Amino acid sequence: MPARLPSWAWVTGLTVGAIAAVTVLAVQADRGPQPTATSAKPTTSASAQPTPTAPAPARVPDGSGTGRRIVYSLGEKRVWLVDASEATRRTFTVWPGTVSPDPGTYTVSSRNEATTGSDGVQIEHIIYFAAKSGVSVAFSNAVDGASPPPADSGAKTGGVRMRKADGTALWAFGTVGTTVTVVR
Repeated sequence: MPARLPSWAWVTGLTVGAIAAVTVLAVQADRGPQPTATSAKPTTSASAQPTPTAPAPARVPDGSGTGRRIVYSLGEKRVWLVDASEATRRTFTVWPGTVSPDPGTYTVSSRNEATTGSDGVQIEHIIYFAAKSGVSVAFSNAVDGASPPPADSGAKTGGVRMRKADGTALWAFGTVGTTVTVVR
């Protein structure tokens, strides 16, 4: 006769199985199609709160160039990831540091997986694309997933912060040499 497992073993087994299933679903969702600005639909839920990835303007800003590129609007504090067919693959809001690049066209010059920001926050997915007044300007996200702007310590900071999921998407899209167009 086979030995019976104690009830805690069944609960543990079910918990491990549930965690594995949720992890698989999360990875599949992350790798699936990303919403675009034109397909984002506002929710009718009374509890819905605006988020940094809420529906955005349908069009990439005028004067942002053509082809595959990252578009960063200083005025809208928003980034668009635009593919070679001119389709917006993702758009999201960002929180700029105290130093912003001048409008113009740049290229991703280097990338760094992780470091400590000039404000002392652990950051990842750092994508450098400009410099101004001796300050490097780069996109990044906080490792802990925090989404507020970089702390205003009075220091000149060139970090353009975003939510963790947006940082991951930008990291995959913004390889060295990718065009970055900055518009007002």
